[in-house]
Amino acid sequence: MSCGPTAHRRTLTSGLWATLSEEGFRLFFPVAALYAAFYPLLWILAFGLGVPLAETVPPSLWHAHEMIVGAFGAALIGFITTAAPEWTDTEPPRGAWLWRLLALWSVGRGVGFLGWEDIGLIGALADALWMVGLVGWLVHLSLQRRTDRLLPFVFWLALLAICTAVGRFGFHVDSFELASKGIYLAGFAFLGLLGLALSRITVPVTNLVLDPSEETSPFRPHPGRLHLAPGLVFVAMMGEAAGLSDAVSGFLWCAAGAAFMDRVAEGFIGREALRAEILMLAGSSALAGGGLILFGAARLGAFWSEVSGLHVAFMGGLGVGTYAVFAIAGLLHTDQPLGLSIRTRFGANCLVAAVALRVAPDFGVDLPGPMYAVASLLWTAGFLLRLVAYWPAISGRGNLGDDVSA
Repeated sequence: MSCGPTAHRRTLTSGLWATLSEEGFRLFFPVAALYAAFYPLLWILAFGLGVPLAETVPPSLWHAHEMIVGAFGAALIGFITTAAPEWTDTEPPRGAWLWRLLALWSVGRGVGFLGWEDIGLIGALADALWMVGLVGWLVHLSLQRRTDRLLPFVFWLALLAICTAVGRFGFHVDSFELASKGIYLAGFAFLGLLGLALSRITVPVTNLVLDPSEETSPFRPHPGRLHLAPGLVFVAMMGEAAGLSDAVSGFLWCAAGAAFMDRVAEGFIGREALRAEILMLAGSSALAGGGLILFGAARLGAFWSEVSGLHVAFMGGLGVGTYAVFAIAGLLHTDQPLGLSIRTRFGANCLVAAVALRVAPDFGVDLPGPMYAVASLLWTAGFLLRLVAYWPAISGRGNLGDDVSA
């Protein structure tokens, strides 16, 4: 008996849902890309820098929270649920486990996207549950496999959960100074996680670039660099929480930024340093480090604002880092060879251009036109270009959909 059109569509849909829930990256990377693409665009063009249901909480705080916990949070879930099983040689979470995480994340976004303060505690609880759930799962894997390899991620995830909770508590009690500090500290916690992720990703990717046969490992960075950037970020965060003077905290943030810049040096591997994969990983570190140095310099009296440095570090460092993980993991985990598509490389350039346009006015560069709107359009285009190129492979319907080039 042949299947009619309706039955055929139902089969394709059920097959897609099953494919997306095979591994965390298949489900959460597209979700993160879509949220990262459209939330800033709506924030500027549709909401006019506001939030529809916000009453007391400043819209800028909701915006910062949703970019950090919302867009980058979904990318974090996809990365952790895919990488941790690979590092511990265990089965990745699949099916209902992943859909539950997505449901919790979605509840938080339903509240944060609209600034729905009346049910703010529900959104806060949902975000806390997926963060604490990831921490508990990583602890379980560590005990099961008797390994300490996951413990740095346990530490930073727990710190992220605490900082996020502080920010949301500030929302609840209308202490916007506390809320602002909690949100910014959550962003710094994400930079700590970024430093850890880059240290794990850069080595195998660089070796694969240098020797595609995987018979040798010519790239072996100094082990002291492994946790240098996250460690100095943590020191600076503790100084921030302790209320150190602007001068002292400024120097601490400059030091943390310098540690990320030190990681950029790992990209100097000869002519292969011009490979798109290496450039994106090094570029993420450069933007994160440069942003922290700008943030610290503002504390020390530079003419630009602290927010300018934060935009470079968060929008640039975390944004490009997230994009790099999307691109590289999307290839390797769908059995594709390295070599990023034209659309993917162009999308990365769009993100960098968006960051430059967003902060240009802060440094006295006056360009014609609505720069914030143009920056948001470039940002949206970057993530959408990657998603279009990535979708055939991630959905199990083919390989990358455009020409691939180094």
